[in-house]
Amino acid sequence: MNKEELVQEISKKAKVTQKEASEVLSAWIETIEKTVSKGKKVTLVGFGTFESRKRAARMGRNPQTGKELKIPARTVPAFSAGKKFKTIVNGK
Repeated sequence: MNKEELVQEISKKAKVTQKEASEVLSAWIETIEKTVSKGKKVTLVGFGTFESRKRAARMGRNPQTGKELKIPARTVPAFSAGKKFKTIVNGK
């Protein structure tokens, strides 16, 4: 499912226009991006948690040449699914 299809589903379920659904979804995504980029968590009970995680610097290898290279430390976005979401996906 892409963003357009998601907007259509939200529009149907919430009984709002597709434009309104698109605006709400965009605002939701933007809010999560800004919050996580500041190092804070966004927790939706039952659904999951969006957060940032730090990755340590490490040594890697160029697959074409086999030469070792240093991969710098970085912060990456992460999502942990909540119990209810895991149960639904698992089909229980």
